[in-house]
Amino acid sequence: MIERLLEAICQLNYPQDKLEIQVLDDSLDETQKICQEKVLDLQKHHPNIHYLHRQNRWGFKAGALDCGLQSASGELVIIFDADFIPAPDTLLKMVHHFSDPTVGMVQARWTHLNRSYSLLTEVQALMLDGHFVIEQTARNRSGCFFNFNGTAGIWRVSAIQDAGGWEHTTVTEDLDLSYRVQLKGWRCIYLPDVVVPAELPMEMNAFKSQQFRWAKGASQVANKLLPTIFQADIPLHVKFESFLHMTNNVNYLLLLGVLLLSLPYQIYIAENNWEQDLFIYLPIFIGTTLNLIFFYLVSQYEQGISKPSWKFMSDIFFLMSIGVGLSINQSLAVCEGFFQVDSEFIRTPKYGVINNTENWITKKYRAAKTWTIMLEFSMLAYLTLTLSLAIYYQHYWSLPFLILFNFGYFYVLRLSLFQNR
Repeated sequence: MIERLLEAICQLNYPQDKLEIQVLDDSLDETQKICQEKVLDLQKHHPNIHYLHRQNRWGFKAGALDCGLQSASGELVIIFDADFIPAPDTLLKMVHHFSDPTVGMVQARWTHLNRSYSLLTEVQALMLDGHFVIEQTARNRSGCFFNFNGTAGIWRVSAIQDAGGWEHTTVTEDLDLSYRVQLKGWRCIYLPDVVVPAELPMEMNAFKSQQFRWAKGASQVANKLLPTIFQADIPLHVKFESFLHMTNNVNYLLLLGVLLLSLPYQIYIAENNWEQDLFIYLPIFIGTTLNLIFFYLVSQYEQGISKPSWKFMSDIFFLMSIGVGLSINQSLAVCEGFFQVDSEFIRTPKYGVINNTENWITKKYRAAKTWTIMLEFSMLAYLTLTLSLAIYYQHYWSLPFLILFNFGYFYVLRLSLFQNR
């Protein structure tokens, strides 16, 4: 991936004397040699490319970015993670916004190189489309704070310094810095029409570790910055949206509560009372399922992505299922974030594989299985018992939800355990 990225970076349409390239590498394996050899090769035509290696991972990604900033010579820095492939005109489409001296950051939209690789990558792409096409656009256009996404964005160095620099007190240094910069009065701009493709995680354990880090980091940033945001001299709607943004992963704790209450509910409502079931389940369906369908339908329409109705509804079903199946993983992440449990920054394995004719199974860089798999297995057993009781008591209004719950945990658990095989 790093070879692919550096080749793309060296093809950026920008004056070479004004473009310094830093390769920030914290790796302790053969990646070092690959990076060094590629940089030496590219220096023949791009002498202003440098390889910077740290012997430790102090501060993780934030530490690496801070280290690079100390020797960077430019007024602006554009950041790309290793799995991104910017087009040659990317920089020129973004940099002119900094002619406004109040602009501190400009963020481009992610697209997905391997969207069609598998069902898992299709669902991830749909999830991220909702964030990048609707959420980020709505926050920016309404004057609310929005976040740098860690990559595919340009920063004004003086804005970073004014906000206190890169900090590693959270595992989402991008979200943390974004809010600190905007609290200082800097403007941030989101460009939904400037797209930079990247690679999605292809194995479930990698996807879970990525989602865990994002959920934990958002909770850490909420702990760190929400008191300051509430006291800041900013509009009330900005404070409210910031609260919703940073705490949205608490929904997984609420979802977990619903799952745990499903069995007592089946026992308590032993007799078949379809009117009572309808009163409970119909509002839940309208308030959750329908808004998700329209939310993601708009995100696809805005990109010109056309799918048969059955395919779109199938993707929505799997998206909801995987969301349910992640509830334990994400709930633990939220608790770790709010209770300030320290943990290492875990990178998300990517393989440089785009087409589904290519094979990632032989790659040795893998996400580790965790003990949460045992909790997920226990939840699957619990939900299976709940589904059996619903069938026994003829609680038919419960069945669509319970089938969704069971399938979600079965799918996530199966891939977590056996995908590598």
